[in-house]
Amino acid sequence: MRLLFAAVLLASASGVLAETRYGFVQAERIEFREASDDVLWDVQARYGGDYHRFWFKSEGVMHDGSVDHAEVQALYSRAWLPFFDLQFGLRLSEIDDGDLVSAVAGIQGMAPYRFEIDAALFLSEDGDLSVRAEAERDLLLTRRLVLQPRAKLSLAFDDVPEIGVGSGVSELSIGLRLRYEYTHKFAPYIGVEWHRSFGDTADFIRLAGDDPSETSLTAGVRFWF
Repeated sequence: MRLLFAAVLLASASGVLAETRYGFVQAERIEFREASDDVLWDVQARYGGDYHRFWFKSEGVMHDGSVDHAEVQALYSRAWLPFFDLQFGLRLSEIDDGDLVSAVAGIQGMAPYRFEIDAALFLSEDGDLSVRAEAERDLLLTRRLVLQPRAKLSLAFDDVPEIGVGSGVSELSIGLRLRYEYTHKFAPYIGVEWHRSFGDTADFIRLAGDDPSETSLTAGVRFWF
């Protein structure tokens, strides 16, 4: 799997080098969640041109000062449709007994009505298949106030008890955040997020002594450079 990813990167390198290149880092969410006292991060970085790009994505949760779960993705991205890119690469996820490597194939871009879409298919080194899709939209209330509805859906095709995931629709999150763009590059926000696990995934959570459904107030910052 790692050799396949390296081959994709090498095959695309000449195209990337031929383009005018630029990059940015965006922290989409650095937030505190009141219900669980968790700190969440969701960060992306991009470097490349208009057609060929490299993406780095990281997200995870910290609880009581230690990382509860985390993942990192390294992706090659190529322009596909006018507002969408195809992405291929690897994901490294932290699990209880070590790290789990998965191949990634996905799309990212702007759908009609200005919905930002990020959807990916994951195939783990153990052969487990899963899908995750996220959608969000910015609604401009004033020149500085922006309301952002956001939804995320996770689907697994296999039971993976070691990471607490059951087959079928495993998780759904729906959130609403209101941010104040102090500058174009920095915006504090407040919001609310509802999260629900389903099926066998919910059963795994109950066995661990936790609630599969949670509604939490959030507060955080969004920035890029």
